[in-house]
Amino acid sequence: MTPQPIVLDFDGSVGPVPGRLVLPLRAYEERIRFGCSLGKLRRLAYMLDASLPREHGTVFLGSGDFHHLTWPLVERVPGRQAFQVVVLDNHPDNMRFPFGVHCGSWVRRVAMLPRVSHVHVIGITSADIGRGHAWENYLAPLRAGKLTYWSNGVDTSWASKIGLQGAFRSFSDTHAMVDAFVDAQTRAGQPVYLSIDKDAYAPDVAMTNWDQGTLTEAGGLAILRSLRGRIMGSDITGDISRYTYRSWWKRKLSAMDEQPEVDAGKLAGWQAQQHALNLRLLDAIHGGSAA
Repeated sequence: MTPQPIVLDFDGSVGPVPGRLVLPLRAYEERIRFGCSLGKLRRLAYMLDASLPREHGTVFLGSGDFHHLTWPLVERVPGRQAFQVVVLDNHPDNMRFPFGVHCGSWVRRVAMLPRVSHVHVIGITSADIGRGHAWENYLAPLRAGKLTYWSNGVDTSWASKIGLQGAFRSFSDTHAMVDAFVDAQTRAGQPVYLSIDKDAYAPDVAMTNWDQGTLTEAGGLAILRSLRGRIMGSDITGDISRYTYRSWWKRKLSAMDEQPEVDAGKLAGWQAQQHALNLRLLDAIHGGSAA
């Protein structure tokens, strides 16, 4: 039986997942979306602890603007054993953010958790890990051997100049990246927490409200197969929704990150595409297509 999926309904973007438990969180959208203070995130985490069953299935977060919620979800993974975190994402989500935590800075926090042995972020095509943005990356988890970037089409030669070449797995194309990752994970034995941001996929697989990578659905399925039998927790984000921030500073930060405007006329079709992919991913994570 598939463990009960959870929908954290911040933005109304996640469709009707069979057997789901829905937590209505629209009142938190403005304060949590894109980024928030550590105090606000911690208060939300306490509320989630009180509201969620200790053990459950995949958690749907809605828009990728809420990806920082992966941090408290990883913290509450049951048990004591060490595990790795595998993140499908077009961005490293390990960027400096001076105002608390946001959807692009949470990976450093997860890499610091005692039970997390390693974080792999696979699917990066963003210039966030290129020379021009090198200073924005938190280097500590990379230097500590706790974090690896798996990318394609990005020049990361700067990393070798400061001794970080082992933390950067760079490839010429998506297929080579997936093949190398699958080979490494097929030989691994440690449990995994899986976090999927669908902006890692090419836009024809699922349109999101961030710039997107080149991962095919078949490539994503190959990654899930390599984790077969070891996934102890998971979340899915990257659904598409429109939102206008009331606070000027969030409007400013979103604009600085060049977040694209969502076409209202195409939104319903994109959400239907997203919903269909969500159901296929859920089936793959819990043993259907990934078996």
